[in-house]
Amino acid sequence: MVKAKTWVLAKYFDGFPKNSNFELKVEELPEPKDGEVLLEAVFLSVDPYMRVFSKFRMKEGDVMIGGQVAKVIQSKHPAYPVGSHVVGRHGWRTHTVCDGAELEPVLPEWPQDLPLSLALGAIGMPGLTALYGIEEVLGLKTGETLLVNAASGAVGSVVGQIAKIKGCKVVGSAGTEAKVAFLRELGFDHVFNYKTVSSLEDALRTASPEGYDCFFENVGGDYSTVALQQMKDFGRIAVCGCISLYNDSTPQTGPYPHLTIIMKQLKMEGFLQSRWNHKNQESLKRLMVWVREGKIKYREHVTKGFENMPAAFMGILQGENIGKAVVAV
Repeated sequence: MVKAKTWVLAKYFDGFPKNSNFELKVEELPEPKDGEVLLEAVFLSVDPYMRVFSKFRMKEGDVMIGGQVAKVIQSKHPAYPVGSHVVGRHGWRTHTVCDGAELEPVLPEWPQDLPLSLALGAIGMPGLTALYGIEEVLGLKTGETLLVNAASGAVGSVVGQIAKIKGCKVVGSAGTEAKVAFLRELGFDHVFNYKTVSSLEDALRTASPEGYDCFFENVGGDYSTVALQQMKDFGRIAVCGCISLYNDSTPQTGPYPHLTIIMKQLKMEGFLQSRWNHKNQESLKRLMVWVREGKIKYREHVTKGFENMPAAFMGILQGENIGKAVVAV
């Protein structure tokens, strides 16, 4: 019998998460049956969306939601031999027995010199989110100007680099000088610290006096209200996240620039990466090529130890990470 450690939602979040919202449990797992595998987590993902999903898709006592890269340590499934690595959505668990139905093998051509944790980052769900947001939602074209906020995060940093690959001007904002420096390293055309500028409106206008064709939105709140006023006529906005709102106890209401949306004839679309799951394998191969060619650079914020999952999660909600945040088990 293998003992699995799990982090469960002990109590619904009220405002910003606290240690008391989480409980560490241990459970004994059965031996895999025919068609099943036993997985051992290697890397676990922590992402802002977990804050939202915990409210709408979980109940108290459920294992915390999240993705992981895992190693197959026992197998009675022909598609997943012992020693192979997979990506699964089994949450904050050290070990899992499953039938393999929702597993995705790590790309077979994965280079030995690339960390497997990238399967949770630039060559994983965040990279796919960036790619689909740009191509499927925005339809970004060569020569256009793109604005991306929370640009130093796992998704935003890839968004900006893909836009540069496509020959676009990219303006990005972040919340610390270290994050702004990282965006410069990635080749963003104009970057600024939204927390220190005297006026967000002036900063956006200075970065692109002619306005913005597209906006990859990760923040929400007042930022959006200001940014939408800087959009060009017929501009497109891909709404990927709203991190400024995740920890609010009371939902924010207005002001919202409805008249701006009407008069500029803007198009806004919310999306989840899973809409295009049928394209994932080919898309992951494209992302891997760009990483190997140095066209997509990455940085990871690695926390060591399964016992530190809650701290890592709360850290990303406070903006501690640059690039993708993962926990190395």
